[in-house]
Amino acid sequence: MIIINKKFSSFFWTQFLGAFNDNFLKNALVVMVTYQGATLGGLESHSLVALASGLFILPFFLFSTLTGQFADKFEKSKLIRLVKLAEIFIMLIAAFGFFVESYSLLFFTLFLMGTHSAVFGPLKFSIIPELVTDDEMTKGNAFVELGTFMAILLGTIAGGFATTLKNSSSVISGGLLFIAVVGYIISRLIPAVPIADSKLKIEINPLYEFRALFKLINQKLAIFNSIFAISWFWFFGIGILSVLPVYCRDLLGVNEQVVTIFLAAFTLGIGVGSILCERLSFKRVEIGLVPIGSLGLTIFLFDLYLTSQHWTISSGGLYGISEFFAQKNSYRLIFDFLMMSISGGIFIVPLYTLLQERSDVKSRSRVIAANNILNALFMVASSITVALFYNFDLNSSQIFLVFALMNMAVAFHVYRVVPEFTLRLCSWILSHVMYKIKVTGREHIPLDGPILLAGNHVSFIDWLIISGACKRPARFVMHYRFFEIPLLKTFFRQAKVIPIAGRSQDESIMNTAFETVSSELRDNQVICIFPEGRISQDGQLSPFRPGIIKILEKDPCPVVPFVIRNLWGSIFSRSPAKTFSIIRRSIELEFFPSIKPQDFQLEKFEALIKSELGKKI
Repeated sequence: MIIINKKFSSFFWTQFLGAFNDNFLKNALVVMVTYQGATLGGLESHSLVALASGLFILPFFLFSTLTGQFADKFEKSKLIRLVKLAEIFIMLIAAFGFFVESYSLLFFTLFLMGTHSAVFGPLKFSIIPELVTDDEMTKGNAFVELGTFMAILLGTIAGGFATTLKNSSSVISGGLLFIAVVGYIISRLIPAVPIADSKLKIEINPLYEFRALFKLINQKLAIFNSIFAISWFWFFGIGILSVLPVYCRDLLGVNEQVVTIFLAAFTLGIGVGSILCERLSFKRVEIGLVPIGSLGLTIFLFDLYLTSQHWTISSGGLYGISEFFAQKNSYRLIFDFLMMSISGGIFIVPLYTLLQERSDVKSRSRVIAANNILNALFMVASSITVALFYNFDLNSSQIFLVFALMNMAVAFHVYRVVPEFTLRLCSWILSHVMYKIKVTGREHIPLDGPILLAGNHVSFIDWLIISGACKRPARFVMHYRFFEIPLLKTFFRQAKVIPIAGRSQDESIMNTAFETVSSELRDNQVICIFPEGRISQDGQLSPFRPGIIKILEKDPCPVVPFVIRNLWGSIFSRSPAKTFSIIRRSIELEFFPSIKPQDFQLEKFEALIKSELGKKI
């Protein structure tokens, strides 16, 4: 059993069984429509398959605004139990529909299950932070992603397999009801969690709430772009999966069993990537992994395209599993598809976790609802895009290439607009590849409100280490001459580093820096300064300059002290004896309790930093 703790385990299996039933019902219906030549309202089987997907997605547009409000206003575990109870009644309708072979009733049931998923979505991701600790957030999302994709695969396989049995209607109906009942029983073990906003006024009008939701997610650029990136992932994933059967049949010349192998690789890859992301995050929200994931999506999909160009189709019929794996590049194709999916898991988990962490607890469910609406919109857009590609006579391999290039363009846009992703990637490489960094006292940094971080300045990479340790994006104040270094100039500007100069060097730069700092603090942002005003020349603390006093006089805010230990002597310091070692150097970054602005004294602050620097790791 997947266990972070008992209360999370109950939720995990509740959502797993719900996702399983969704896909069990959907694929059983799709297979029956496809292979039994069913018609409904004059529509042929291929049109009915498209209708099935549309009916399942439609409720996300219709009801997500309302369900997000419910999830914020009422207690979430009770709502989950009501949703699971409704699932039982939906499956009773489905069972009757299978017995009487009423496709109109079954399609109505599919719409109801789409509604069930639309209601459950905001509850699913907004309750996770209530069931796990801050250090377990990434792990919780990783397990949920693993469980969801495993449930999708197993439910899809079970639905298709059940239709081949002699008493298929009985098996499908019994299976759907059994899973729904078990899911409800397990849901009763989910503990009650605090209500987010009991005073929230429910807005019934979806158009008005659409505007309110998008205004809500636009308040923080990181949230908006995370939702955009998550939606792009679904655009990318749905597009690849919709092309996959045609790719396998027409480009590879393989049968349905091999298609199932690719689907299994996709699901397994997402799960492995999710768990790998959790391991690489080291118990924190590590958005620095997102660029690695997006790069992997492009590289391995591009290699899938290249490998396809050297594939030979059999003239004697479709390859089965054994014939497929006997071909020269078969393992490379599966490897590319698996690694692409692993990259997807690494890409998506930090984004969901960031969404939960950065959204206000009172509106978290509505933020998730907005995310679900955009996800559904991007899924529909993906299907339309694929249809247009086919209309332009692109084959499935060429469509893979276009998706790889599109993914690269989207990634470039997101990381340019939100440089925090790139900064955190650099910080992650420094923290876990080049150095072994221990961070303590991170809880002293408030999750909202203006804050000043201030401490010693021992190397050229201090700001990257602090950026990687801080849960909130921080703006750094650095000497303007760093902006004269050609290779770093653009990077600093993308990172929104604030250049500063002494009064005797350039008074206008100095004044602009203080104005920018004031503006950011009034906007409740995090500012990091190094009161020494320069990188240490000898490893010792230099006298602190009074700039921090000037900042606090204009914009009083808490000051969080920090010290960086054992970085002197590294290749990024100014030590004359600096060395590069293949052995990872142990570094410590420690934050201390915040100091109220009215209690701040520069001499005492400098003495505190000097005293703490004397302590050894």
